[in-house]
Amino acid sequence: MADYYLVERVKGPAWDRSYGWREHPGWEEHAAFMDALTGEGFIVLGGPIGETETDRTLLIVDADDEAAVRARFAQDPWPQAVLAIASIRPWSLWLRAPTV
Repeated sequence: MADYYLVERVKGPAWDRSYGWREHPGWEEHAAFMDALTGEGFIVLGGPIGETETDRTLLIVDADDEAAVRARFAQDPWPQAVLAIASIRPWSLWLRAPTV
């Protein structure tokens, strides 16, 4: 069984490229949704891939299975046409730095 799931999300066909991430319509609702998932421990880590405005984000998710991941992200106020799931991969954690 996987320890976590790596979820890659991409801008979908309905994404309006004239807006940045935080200026995109519905950002506040999407951000509140993502903050809530993080607050409850479902999202462990997450953010854009790369150093500049990017089309992809990577999330480390603590879930029982892929179906649970899909079910939770289906509730995102940004629909799949705006922010789609590109991949969900199980991830087994073998190395971890000690925490202080």
